[in-house]
Amino acid sequence: MTLESIEPVGADAAPTASGTSPRRRQTPKSTNRGPVKGHTSSDGASPRAWDGRSKFPHIGEYGFLSDCETNALIAPSGSVEWMCVPRPDSPSIFAKILDRGAGYFRVGPHGVRVPVARRYLPGTLILETTWQTPTGWLVVRDAMLMGPWHDLESRSGTHRRTPTDDDAEHILMRTIKCVSGTVDLDVVCEPRPDYARSEVDWEYENSGYSSVVAHIGDSNPDLHLRSSLRFGLDGKRATARTRMTEGATHFVAMSWGSQSAPTTYAGALDAMWRTERFWRDWITQGEFPDHPWRAYLQRSALTLKGLTYSPTGALIAAATTSLPETPGGERNWDYRYAWIRDSTFALWGLYTLGLEREANDFFAFIQDVCRDNRQLQIMYGVGGEETLEEFELPHLSGYEGAQPVRVGNAAYDQRQHDVWGAVLDSVWLHAKSREQLPESLWPILKRQVEEAAKHWHLPDRGIWEVRGEPQHFTSSKLMCWVAMDRGAKLARLYDEPDYASSWQKIADEISDDICTNGVDERGVFTQRYGDPALDASLLLVPLLRFLPPDDERVRATVLAIADELTEDGLVLRYRTDETDDGLQGEEGTFTICSFWLVSALVEIGELERAKSLCERLLGYASSLNLYAEEIEPGTGRHLGNFPQAFTHLALINAVMHVIKAETGEAEKGYFGVSRPV
Repeated sequence: MTLESIEPVGADAAPTASGTSPRRRQTPKSTNRGPVKGHTSSDGASPRAWDGRSKFPHIGEYGFLSDCETNALIAPSGSVEWMCVPRPDSPSIFAKILDRGAGYFRVGPHGVRVPVARRYLPGTLILETTWQTPTGWLVVRDAMLMGPWHDLESRSGTHRRTPTDDDAEHILMRTIKCVSGTVDLDVVCEPRPDYARSEVDWEYENSGYSSVVAHIGDSNPDLHLRSSLRFGLDGKRATARTRMTEGATHFVAMSWGSQSAPTTYAGALDAMWRTERFWRDWITQGEFPDHPWRAYLQRSALTLKGLTYSPTGALIAAATTSLPETPGGERNWDYRYAWIRDSTFALWGLYTLGLEREANDFFAFIQDVCRDNRQLQIMYGVGGEETLEEFELPHLSGYEGAQPVRVGNAAYDQRQHDVWGAVLDSVWLHAKSREQLPESLWPILKRQVEEAAKHWHLPDRGIWEVRGEPQHFTSSKLMCWVAMDRGAKLARLYDEPDYASSWQKIADEISDDICTNGVDERGVFTQRYGDPALDASLLLVPLLRFLPPDDERVRATVLAIADELTEDGLVLRYRTDETDDGLQGEEGTFTICSFWLVSALVEIGELERAKSLCERLLGYASSLNLYAEEIEPGTGRHLGNFPQAFTHLALINAVMHVIKAETGEAEKGYFGVSRPV
């Protein structure tokens, strides 16, 4: 399909298992919490109008673009409201999502802000927005361009993974077509670099009006705008406007690298076609079941691909920072980094869908950060950076007044004992896919197993990175058991029986300790030793094969979480009044935990309950089938950073779990690990 053939279309929802569109919970157009006191945007306006309507789009309404090196979020208004260049963890150039005066780049009709439809072209990350105005119809397509490999004369200064046929062009392309009537088009580009702490200087690049450059300085690369339109320079913004008639076409391209943007609409159309072909060729490499939920699996896979940083293979947790977990609250974190704990879920999901190259690249990133006998951290920068100093940006109002706005993440130097289990389980999955353990992995494996053996009996901050006092979290002990158990299996694979025997003994010791101290009088696994509080991370007990699913303690734990740790049927991480996480206020339900519950319910034989919950969760997807970190009970509104890799990974795991159970393949196990006999 090319732009020449497009017509206004609706954004159809994917079908459910019954073959019909899922019943979506209707999200109110506003959540009237009143004006936020004490926080205003940089233009002096309150984040909420006095009639209670938010000036910010709902988090789940943003579209996501990526070229696998950087990404952008586009609001329904056609405005790019979040973008960081040249890397996803670089300072932002557009940050309107965090402050209405922090920079944006809009292409859309004059006087109309709400489109009639938005969709991704099937199998791609090309976003199509259809507008109706009083006088006509307009279609805009947005994409981060992909092209052929560029570094032909000399090697890339950033790429560590094997070069492919395709490479990021470092160009945001926006094509426009009037398909009916007449439409007045507006283009406004107002960068605010370095998280809106700097300004730009615009100038024309030649004797005409079609090419301009924004000089930025040191925080970000210069931005070049090229278009079939004529730009005017108005202070710190570049603008263009025209009246389009039926059949008229235009393009606007913003570039920040060495590649030149197209100079004609035909060239822009060809670049979009190459990008469309790249995404469709990529998704075709995957193996997706012929099932009504296939569309969700494909969109999750495309989103995960978009959240990768292809030069190193890193997978970032989310594209954004400081989108609040609690409306107006302080639970605002920077997720633009690679978490080691995502590795098990990422590798299982990618291997399961047949996307082995991405799985191998991510494993190579993990291998890179483990080299040279270094102490393993819980997270890294996308280039493998170890220091992620956290600081606040008080000049930004925050999304709907949620403060503070944070950059960096102080949890990078926390002690979290689950990290060794995540790495060892990743090595186990990687080795199982090849039925051998590469020689280069043995020293890494030994170091991580020995660290788990040395520290498993000590308290830590837990899987949720709580900022309260260290505790003996049961899930941390569970992941240390995973480290020892997988280490023993890998030692046998590597023909090291002495190591296997020694590590298995420690695994058995940890198992006994968990079953003695981590289970309450009801036979339910609890969040921490000596306390009855529940924690959704204990849904991993059957998924990681700590105990067989027919163990009564497993069933009791899964049902207790399903019945007691939920709001409106969706799962909380924990009760904030029962857990000292060092923060104030409540939080929404964590979508990953709800998908974990789907998988755990399948494990204990509650297939119908699992299917019902899974269908409901799929119904909460955004109109573009994307997910943030949390869902607000009662409204279905998305909360937290967006789009969230962990959520999409859990979706893949849950959906595949249900499908395999329906087809009788559940006995093959989860995470590639067979059930104990």
